Amino acid sequence: MLSRISQFATNTFLVWMLVAALLGFLFPSLLSQLGGWVPYLLGIVMLGMGLSIKPEDFKIVVQAPRAVLIGVILQYTIMPITAFLLAIIFQLPDKLAVGVILVGCCPGGTSSNVMSYLAKANVALSVAITTVSTLLAPILTPLLIFVFAHQWLQVSFIDMLLSVVKVILVPILLGLIIQKVARPVAEKSAEALPIVSVIAISLILAAVVAGSKTVILTSGLLIFLIVILHNVTGYSLGYLCAKILRLNYSDKKAVSIEVGMQNSGLAVSLATAHISPFAALPGAVFSFIHNISGPILARYWAGKEGR
Repeated sequence: MLSRISQFATNTFLVWMLVAALLGFLFPSLLSQLGGWVPYLLGIVMLGMGLSIKPEDFKIVVQAPRAVLIGVILQYTIMPITAFLLAIIFQLPDKLAVGVILVGCCPGGTSSNVMSYLAKANVALSVAITTVSTLLAPILTPLLIFVFAHQWLQVSFIDMLLSVVKVILVPILLGLIIQKVARPVAEKSAEALPIVSVIAISLILAAVVAGSKTVILTSGLLIFLIVILHNVTGYSLGYLCAKILRLNYSDKKAVSIEVGMQNSGLAVSLATAHISPFAALPGAVFSFIHNISGPILARYWAGKEGR
């Protein structure tokens, strides 16, 4: 029964995102109070990742290290550079520019693994890239934010590092420890993880929309345009670079999806904790957009392979 509810929650994820965004817009004074809970909500999602990581997920790192390395490098180059260029080209206000760059400097999103499965891509490679990029995030995300965003705002590398460690590394390690010392509990919890993740991500989106309602009304179209360009550029350049580097078709699809889909919840958490709800808006919009574009791209590739 629980697994069926989890499957339903995963299949209707976009619907819950729409509902969350609408509720945040309609009840801003109530839901904006959730802003302080964003890091904890993201921590819950990352705990779920720690509970679901299996030793076999790392086999491909040994078996096909080149493909994993390519995916991780493209993840941490294409997206931050694209974000930086978009901020320059559109001459974004300081906080909005930093918000876009925050998204670009984050690791791959966990939903990318589901999209790779739907796209008939190399799921093992997708999981490996997500896992490795997430484990590298405590160092690379703050470092890249400092490099690309310092001209708009003074961003503390140490403060960012500590935040990423708290909301990413600590929950994942805790999940791995629970797996080790209480495997039955971890296995039972795994069935409920999709439900918990959907609820947590929906609450994060509702909180950010509620806290940024005024900004959405005044700058919404610009933010959506920039986020869509960022997302599509990630997919396109990820695929193109993987093709140039001679990865096979299944791997190219996995790398493209990994590069294009970000852990935007982390961007929202960092922006909320260190900058402002305004800076968190690109992360919230990205979360919404890539959960539309991801399934569309996955279905296109799945249909193409079927034909």
